[in-house]
Amino acid sequence: MHDVGEVRLCLAGDVMLGRGIDQILPFPCEPGLHETSVSSAARYVELAERVNGPIPKAADFAYVWGDALVELERRRPDLWLINLETSITTSTDWEAKGINYRMNPLNAGVITTAHVDCCSLANNHLLDWGEAGLRETLETLRRAGIATVGVGHNRTQAEAPAILPVPGGRVLVFAFGLPSSGIPNRWAATEATPGISFLLEPSAAAVEQIADSVRAIREPGDVVVVSLHWGSNWGYEVSCEHSSFAHGLIDHGGVDIVFGHSSHHPKAVEVYNGKLILYGCGDLINDYEGIGGKGAFRGDLVLLYFVTLRHTDGGLADLTLIPLHIRNFRLNSPTRKDAAWLCDVLNRESADYGTHLDLGADNSLTLARIHARD
Repeated sequence: MHDVGEVRLCLAGDVMLGRGIDQILPFPCEPGLHETSVSSAARYVELAERVNGPIPKAADFAYVWGDALVELERRRPDLWLINLETSITTSTDWEAKGINYRMNPLNAGVITTAHVDCCSLANNHLLDWGEAGLRETLETLRRAGIATVGVGHNRTQAEAPAILPVPGGRVLVFAFGLPSSGIPNRWAATEATPGISFLLEPSAAAVEQIADSVRAIREPGDVVVVSLHWGSNWGYEVSCEHSSFAHGLIDHGGVDIVFGHSSHHPKAVEVYNGKLILYGCGDLINDYEGIGGKGAFRGDLVLLYFVTLRHTDGGLADLTLIPLHIRNFRLNSPTRKDAAWLCDVLNRESADYGTHLDLGADNSLTLARIHARD
């Protein structure tokens, strides 16, 4: 048992369970794609096998999570929140946007097997298969007992937080997508049409909008998480605009964690006024294993973020990052060399924010010190 004055969360960035991943699960969708150079999802399995050898077909639902399940069982967070970057549907109403991710609803057991509590859905792939795909995704997750946030049948539903009870209080999760991540403006939910909880820009007005929503529902002891799908897929730079927005959410919005994602690799970590900002959590699961061209970013090295917060003020009490390595479409424990490389990169990118992580004997990364910025 842990102190009920604290809440323990596990956060993970983009979880992509479609395309090649869906093809190795027990009930794959029809593999046809509408991409410029790849016409079958099975091709992504072939590319990965060419690099690292055979991948099981009709793999059980626990397979892709691999060693992540060991860490989750060992650390037992109160809640696990992911950004699910896949439509769960058999819809054929595909959007002409270049890349379309979907997973067969019969494979939804891959999410329940991992005991995911809440899926943030405000991202650039949830409407890849049209409004029918969005509706089927929401219904599939509802039947599975998994909370969703950031998408709805109208704007009011899309912008409503997930309210998740935990020992000692509640966690309120809000989710928003921004066009910088590739979300088309037309995907924004309206009062009459389904879609995504959409912010046109990370502005002071958007901070006030979110602050009003938080004030309307927050109760003493609540912890507030804001999930933001923002920024480009590659590159470590954090814009001044994004940094100011994250600070504004904490200073004026009553937000305790800014949970950013969209980049395919982890980005800087900041602790600002005692609150955690994750500018980009990177991917957790994807089918990019056999795709070349961005090797310098080591997108195959991914992270689980275990965060402990105080219920009294939402302040950060502990932060531990667990590196994992994607190989054969499975999350595996990394080598010492890979864990050290990832630690060095995060420290390099987080140095300007006064944040430093230590590499433990078990390859975990723990928050070592925080210095005030000049």
